[in-house]
Amino acid sequence: MHRCTFFGHRDTPEWVSVPLKKEIIKLIEERNVYCFYVGNQGNYDTMVIRTLRELKNKYQNISYYIVLAYFPTDKDKNITNNYCTVFPEELANVPRRFAIDKRNNWMLQQSDYVISYVTHKIGGASKFTEKAIKKGKQVINL
Repeated sequence: MHRCTFFGHRDTPEWVSVPLKKEIIKLIEERNVYCFYVGNQGNYDTMVIRTLRELKNKYQNISYYIVLAYFPTDKDKNITNNYCTVFPEELANVPRRFAIDKRNNWMLQQSDYVISYVTHKIGGASKFTEKAIKKGKQVINL
């Protein structure tokens, strides 16, 4: 079983949801990707979660996990009650300012594929897409 993760800009435009869905379907149908990891910061992550939730109705054998960067609190109950979430153990003692990078490294380590939306070289999406390429992951940039 292959796994995929996602990196994209917080301000990703809504039109990206169409090619995003197309690429996820292609990975499921052609590459046997059945497990997906996604963060929960910004518009890109929201788009990915919405798309995976929709595709789960058609592809019931897929699973997806929202990987939390911070230990969940009461304000996270909407996410933790309505979705499968993961909080990697190695994030438990990470200072808050490093938590997203550490979480992204964890997701990258778990995955064979990355679907990204990167339009500029500044920010975490660009940084982790470049890391994925250097690590030899299969990267699809929308």
